[in-house]
Parts: sequence; structure tokens; C-alpha cells
Amino acid sequence: MKNTSDNVLRIEFEQEEDGRWIAEILELPGVTAYGATQQEAQEKVEALALRALADRLEHGETVPELGELFVAA
Repeated sequence: MKNTSDNVLRIEFEQEEDGRWIAEILELPGVTAYGATQQEAQEKVEALALRALADRLEHGETVPELGELFVAA
């Protein structure tokens, strides 16, 4: 049985010195987004992740097997 944490895309957050938030999904290299708030960064990175996954599917590439799609860390 898989651990629930193994089949989610974990969003990592960091706040920049200028106050902006950066959100990144390590399981999807290059899927990173900035926002004025943590919530905005999360919304942007989730949308970008969905586009990246759709692009992989369209090109016949594999995508991670996912249960719940996103978990904010």
C-alpha cells in the first residue's frame, strides 16, 4: 500500500526578502511561481503544474500516479 504522501504533489513555499512568496513543486522540475501572497503563489503554481502534466500527457510522457493532487507544505 502506498503512503498518501507518495502520490501527491508537494508545494514548497519560501518568502523572499521583498515580501513576495515563491511556490515550487519539486516533483515537477521548473514548476515554480511567485505571488504577492502565499495563497496567490499557491494558486499560480497549481495552475502551472496542471499545464505541465497536461503537456506531458499530450506528448506521451509518463506522469506521476496521484491520489489527492496537491498538498501545501
